[in-house]
Amino acid sequence: MPKRILQGTVTSTANAQTVTVSVERRFKHPVLQKTIKKSKKYRAHDEGDAFNVGDFVMIRECAPKSKTKRWEVMTPEMIEDHEKKRAENAQYERERWEAKQAGTEAAH
Repeated sequence: MPKRILQGTVTSTANAQTVTVSVERRFKHPVLQKTIKKSKKYRAHDEGDAFNVGDFVMIRECAPKSKTKRWEVMTPEMIEDHEKKRAENAQYERERWEAKQAGTEAAH
């Protein structure tokens, strides 16, 4: 199962190797059709205490590190690897779609 990746702002660095990240999401209310902002805080593992309050970070799901930590802050290497995998997947999907289009055109 793919790991979820969220983006947010560091709001606290009070604990060792842990940051609190506030993630904001926007959605339309189903009845009122008004755009609503909701935020949620996640506790994420920060191995080297590299991030400070106010930093914009990406976090991803991981195996539980403690009672409250289920996320880890993505390092630049992790982000680069993630972007490379996304590009490969997009290329694969594009090739599949083109092959499917070529197959339907040949059938006509």
